[in-house]
Amino acid sequence: MSSENERSEEPAEPEQLALIRETVRKAKVPRAKPRTWRGAALAKELPVARVVVNKGSLHLDQFFDYAVPEELDETARPGVRVRVRFGAGAHQVKNGRREGGRLIDGFLVERRATSDYSGPLAALADVVSPEPVLGPELLGLARAVADRYAGSLADVLQLAVPPRSARAEGRPSPEPLPPPAAPEPGSWSRYERGPAFLESLARGGAPRAVWNALPGPHWAEEIGRAVAATLASGRGALVVVPDGRAAARVDAALTTVLGEGRHALLTAEAGPEKRYAQWLAVRRGGVRAVVGTRAAMFAPVRDLGLVVIWDDGDGSHSELHAPQPHARDVLLLRAAHDRCAFLLGSTSCTVEAAQLVESGWAKALSAGRDQVRRAAPLIRTVGDGELARDEAARAARLPSLAWQAVREGLKTGPVLVQVPRRGYVPRLACERCRTPARCRHCAGPLEAPEQQELRCGWCGRGAPDWHCVACGSTRLRAQVVGARRTAEELGRAFPAVPVRTSGRDHVLDSVPGRPALVVSTPGAEPVAEGGYAAALLLDGWAMLGRPDLRAGEEALRRWIDAASLVRGQPEGGTVVVVAEPTLRPVQALVRWDPVGHAQRELAERAELGFPPVSRMAAVTGPPEAVEGFLAAAGLPPDAEVLGPVPLPVVRPGGPRRPGDPPPGEQWDRALVRVPPGSGAALAAALKQARAGRLARGGGDPVRIRVDPPDIG
Repeated sequence: MSSENERSEEPAEPEQLALIRETVRKAKVPRAKPRTWRGAALAKELPVARVVVNKGSLHLDQFFDYAVPEELDETARPGVRVRVRFGAGAHQVKNGRREGGRLIDGFLVERRATSDYSGPLAALADVVSPEPVLGPELLGLARAVADRYAGSLADVLQLAVPPRSARAEGRPSPEPLPPPAAPEPGSWSRYERGPAFLESLARGGAPRAVWNALPGPHWAEEIGRAVAATLASGRGALVVVPDGRAAARVDAALTTVLGEGRHALLTAEAGPEKRYAQWLAVRRGGVRAVVGTRAAMFAPVRDLGLVVIWDDGDGSHSELHAPQPHARDVLLLRAAHDRCAFLLGSTSCTVEAAQLVESGWAKALSAGRDQVRRAAPLIRTVGDGELARDEAARAARLPSLAWQAVREGLKTGPVLVQVPRRGYVPRLACERCRTPARCRHCAGPLEAPEQQELRCGWCGRGAPDWHCVACGSTRLRAQVVGARRTAEELGRAFPAVPVRTSGRDHVLDSVPGRPALVVSTPGAEPVAEGGYAAALLLDGWAMLGRPDLRAGEEALRRWIDAASLVRGQPEGGTVVVVAEPTLRPVQALVRWDPVGHAQRELAERAELGFPPVSRMAAVTGPPEAVEGFLAAAGLPPDAEVLGPVPLPVVRPGGPRRPGDPPPGEQWDRALVRVPPGSGAALAAALKQARAGRLARGGGDPVRIRVDPPDIG
C-alpha cells in the first residue's frame, strides 16, 4: 500500500544541472516492479491496482496502490468493489508473516503496469463482486463534489453507490427498449418557450432553463414529457424531487407518457434490494430514465441528456451526511461535465435560480400573466391591524375574513389550513413596523440572550444604539412563535365537519374532494381531488420571523406550494394569508410573482455580499478549537471571517438537528465568506487545514460546512 504522491522533494538547482541529475537517476534507479512481502504470483499484465479505500478521513483522501494476485486477475476490473488490508502495520513482517492492518472495503479505480511507490505492495485481499459499479464518469463527478464541499472522495462515494445486494446482482437487468416517439407539447403550450424547449430536447440539444411552473397538478406530466423528448433523441434523463410523494407523482406521469419499463424509481421506500436492482438496471444501460429523491442525484445514467430538479428550495435536497452536498449543485456539475440539458422547476423561485437566469447560464421558462391569473387562486390578506380590531378573531386567532372563507369553501369542497411547525425560535423585530432587527455591519439577526444587551447572532458585535431602518423606532418585540390549538378551535367551530391532520408523524398523500377541514404543517399538505375550495395560511410571522437569511423566500415558497393546491380563479378558489399585507413576501404572493421576489432578494444579497453572490463556509466547534483552526488555516486573502459567536447549548435529552453540538457543550460558529471566484480556493484551504489537523491527531473536533443552507 502506498500513496500515489509519496516522493521526496529535491532542492532547487539550475535547470541544466537538474536535467542531468534527473537523467542519471532514471538510468541508474529503474522504477521498482510491484511485489508483495512473500513473493506471491502477480497478474502478468497490469499487476498494480489503484484503490480508493472506504475511509472518509480527509488526510487519507487519495488513491493507494495494491498488488493484484494472479488468482484475482480476471475479476479485479476497474470499478469493482474490493477488500484490502489498511491501517497501521499493514506492511510489517514478523517471522515471515504480514501483520496488522484490518480488512476494509474500497473500489478499484484503475489497473496499472507500475507503481509510483518503490517498496513492496500489499496484495488485494479479495474482490467482493465482479460487478463494476464505479465508472469513470461517476468517479469524476464524485471527485468534483468532494472538492467543492471540502470533503473526501470516500464520503461522496458512500452517497453515490448504494449498498450491495448479492441477490440483486445475480438477477439480469431488462434489455433496453427502443427510443419512444417525441411527445406532443401538451400543457407545455401554456408556457411561452415550452414547445421550443421540448423540440430542442427531441433534436438532441442541451437547453438550460429555470422553469416557473403554473399552479396545479400538471407539473408532473410536464416533467414526464420533457423526459420523453430526451429519450426520443436516444439519450438518458434524470429527475430529482424532494420527497417520496413527489417521486410517486412523477413516476405515475412517466408511466402514463412512456409506458412500463422505460424508467426506474429510486427512493428509500423501495427497500435496499429493490432499490439496488433498479440502480443496477440504470448502471447496465437497461433503463435510460430515472426519477428519485436526493440520493438519485448520482444515478449513473448512460448518455445523460437531461437533468431535472423539482422544487430546489426544499430542505430535503440538502444531504445530511458528509460532505453535505445540495442536489441542485450536484446536477449543475453534471450538466456542465456531461454538457447535457438542465431544467430547474418549481412553482416558486429561489435566489439561486434567479442568479442562474441573471448570469445568462439558463433561460427563464414561464407563462404569461394571463395564464397565471387563470391558474392561480384569489389571494386575500389579513394583517395584525384587523386582528387588533376584531376581538373575536383575537380570541380564536382567526379573523372574520378567514371564518368567511372557510364557510364558503366548505360548501363546495375541502379547505386546507396551513399552520407553522411548532418550535420556531423567536428573534427580534421592530415593534411598530415589524421589520426584522439586523446588524449594521453584516446584516445578521440581532438577539438579546437572557435579557442582556443586543448583539449580532453572526458576528457578535453589540448594537446598543439600534433603531429601525424602516421607521426609526427604537422599540423591539419578539416574533410570533408557532400555532396554538388551531385544529381544536376549528373542530369546535365546525362540529359537523370532519377535521383531518397531516404532519411529521402522519403525512397524508391525498384527501377526497368532499367538504372537510385539513390542518397541515408546511410541506405535508395532501393533494385534494379536484383541488381545495379554499386555504388559510395562518401565523405568517412565525415563518417570516425565522432567524434565517432565507426567511422571506422560504415563507413565500411554503405559501405558494399550499396555494398551488387550491382551485384556480375560474373555479372560485380563495386563499387567505394572515400576515402583514405590506411585507414583500405577502405582496409577491398576492401578485403571484415569486420570480420578481427572488430577483429583488438577489439584488439585496449582492449589495450585502451574501450567498449566492458570495461563497460561504461555516466552521463550528469548541471555542478554542475554532479559534485555533481559523488562525492556522491558510484562507484566501479576500476571505472575511464573521464571528465566532456562541451557538445555543443543546439540552440533554432535547431535540437535536444535524450539526448541533453535543448536549450540554458550548460550541462557537464562525462564518467565512469570499467573493465570486474564490470559492474553490476557500474549500481547498479549509480541506487542507482540517486534513492537517486530523493527521496531527487534532484534539477537539471542528466541523466544516460549505454553503450552509441556513446561516441565521
